[in-house]
Amino acid sequence: MTYITRATAAAGALLASVGLLAAGPAQAAPRDSLHGNWLDLTVTRGDAQTGYTRGTLLLCDPPLGHPRAAEACTELAAAHGDIARIPAKKVFCPMIFAPVTVHARGQWNGRPVDYQETYSSKCVMNARTGAVFALDG
Repeated sequence: MTYITRATAAAGALLASVGLLAAGPAQAAPRDSLHGNWLDLTVTRGDAQTGYTRGTLLLCDPPLGHPRAAEACTELAAAHGDIARIPAKKVFCPMIFAPVTVHARGQWNGRPVDYQETYSSKCVMNARTGAVFALDG
């Protein structure tokens, strides 16, 4: 299932032009028609099977489709598309267990990206992944 949230009008037009929105946001998208750097991102709060999932398509050529697209694309470019290489921010997170599972699928500089990780909280997720999974804006 592919879905887009909080896409700008420009992102919607771009996505429609490559056929991602033509059949509606709940339809599977032809990802091979995308060019450049892009990631299909999801963040699931709670249990991965029953939790609340939010997702978006991050496009980086130009940055679109994500509330902080330019920042996320800049961080990914510095890490050569490897989310695990984004430098951790030095923050203090409350010791409250509220797990979130993130998943990114796509391509960066012609290489496939498939990243999945579960963090103990949204605070820890943001500290480790920067703006990439900051889908709340």
